[in-house]
Amino acid sequence: MPTPPVSGSSHDRPPLEPIHVLRPRRTDALAELFREMEQSRADLESVAVRDPRSWDEGETQELPPVRTRDVDPPRAGGRLGFGPGLRRAAVTVAVSAAALVGFGCALLLVGRNDDAAAQEPQPTASAQPTAPAQPTATASAAAPGPADPDGAGTLRDGDSGPAVTDLQERLLHIPDVYKNGSTSGTYDATLREAVARFQLWYGIRGDEDGVYGDDTRQALESRTASGTG
Repeated sequence: MPTPPVSGSSHDRPPLEPIHVLRPRRTDALAELFREMEQSRADLESVAVRDPRSWDEGETQELPPVRTRDVDPPRAGGRLGFGPGLRRAAVTVAVSAAALVGFGCALLLVGRNDDAAAQEPQPTASAQPTAPAQPTATASAAAPGPADPDGAGTLRDGDSGPAVTDLQERLLHIPDVYKNGSTSGTYDATLREAVARFQLWYGIRGDEDGVYGDDTRQALESRTASGTG
């Protein structure tokens, strides 16, 4: 509302009222879009969709296979164009060639065997195989036995004879080795212990313990002139 002028004021002009400017809204494009949406909905067919929670797996049906465009069936001859007849012919030729090669190899082997048989000398009727010489008893008796590691004239437990008697008599000359020993000519356990004692006291190591070998014989004979003396 306009205010009344104040009396006595210097401004007698009427007051200005507010001006409302109205601009038209640009809704034409929005309205056009809604119309297009309504038209597109009208063209669609409504389909009733069941609730997914009520679906049963037994009602699921297999979709039919997708048919592609017709493709020409492969030719019977394969990729290279060889038919069954040509393949059978190739197999027949290969088998025939293998048979010919095998027959030729057999002929070569037979001819080679015949040549080798012709070159071998045939034994005559007069030539008789001689029997191998049989070894005689004298040859086997003359064969020397295994050498004794303690020497050729070694005496050991179980031997007997004049050589054992000579050993016993020589040991009686060595103090306290074969004291009051027997001279029966038998190599017994007492004589074996005496020989071993002699070897130990005089440091003889070339023979076995209690065996009268070469080393023990040389040491004993060097210390005794004769067993009977």
